[in-house]
Amino acid sequence: MRVFLLLALLLSTLFGETTLKIATYNVENLFDLHRSGHEYKEYIPNTRAKWNRKNYRIKLKNISRVIKGVNADIIGLEEVESLQALKDLRQQLKRDGVYYRYFKIANYKNTTIKVAILSKIPFVYTHEIAVQASYRYRNILEAKFHVAGENFFLLVNHWKAKSGPESMRIVSAKKVMKRVEELGEKKNIILIGDFNSHYEENILFKRKRKLNDTDGITGINHILRTLTHKESASNADVPYGDFYNLWYDTPKSKRYSYIFRGKKEAMDSIIISPSLLHQEGMHYKHHSIRAYTPTYLFKGRYIYRWQMMNRYSVHKGKGYSDHLPVIAEFVLP
Repeated sequence: MRVFLLLALLLSTLFGETTLKIATYNVENLFDLHRSGHEYKEYIPNTRAKWNRKNYRIKLKNISRVIKGVNADIIGLEEVESLQALKDLRQQLKRDGVYYRYFKIANYKNTTIKVAILSKIPFVYTHEIAVQASYRYRNILEAKFHVAGENFFLLVNHWKAKSGPESMRIVSAKKVMKRVEELGEKKNIILIGDFNSHYEENILFKRKRKLNDTDGITGINHILRTLTHKESASNADVPYGDFYNLWYDTPKSKRYSYIFRGKKEAMDSIIISPSLLHQEGMHYKHHSIRAYTPTYLFKGRYIYRWQMMNRYSVHKGKGYSDHLPVIAEFVLP
């Protein structure tokens, strides 16, 4: 039964290794066509903004094309409005030849947009982590998996955007670390998502002082404790209780998932616990971290995001997302 399951999961087997591909993708405002009262103005269905069935279908088709190209076994998604939007995306993927049997959205709180997971692997369980009661904070989605005798925990994040100060992202980071303490620091834990933080956010602070209301302390660097581990994964010596940001395991020129005013930033990350750096058991495959960068996802020097007529906020029915997917691979014993 287990052999059948592994075959059915379409895991890649190369040179005697079974690899698991995990990805994260901010799909940029995937709203459904139902009025819930929580939509952004330009995503209220069937208004002058032209968020209608035609443009919705185009958006689903375009995002499906990207996810199919990524071909991950598990993919975390950010900026999904609802369970209906997630189901519609899943159905579009199925029509396009990619089947994610298992899916979940962080749907307990009516935030405008939410995080979700699509998976070819069954969940042991899923669990929403409430960051705060305030709608300014999106819930974190946790999923436990068991594959090839190994357990691992995936936490999908979407932290507060740069419209808010760093103190708000620290709130989410502290909630992550509290959950890590509950799970156990020696467990296989993978943090993914849009952290709205560069992998060296503490350095970017020097150019964005209005965000620094924390005396230089950042959620991604100081609270998740990734600041001092800048070696490649093969050399990184990370103590339990700290985390390792996989962006350090690829050339610096390739460390980006977002372009803001012509500057490349790694707003999306895959961050792992020290146990996944060890070569025994389930572990990260060195140098596998990367952004997904086919030419069709770019328009000139910029990422080909979903297109709007800015002056009138009208949907053009073109483009994908303002973020690139980020991928990493893990070796299973």
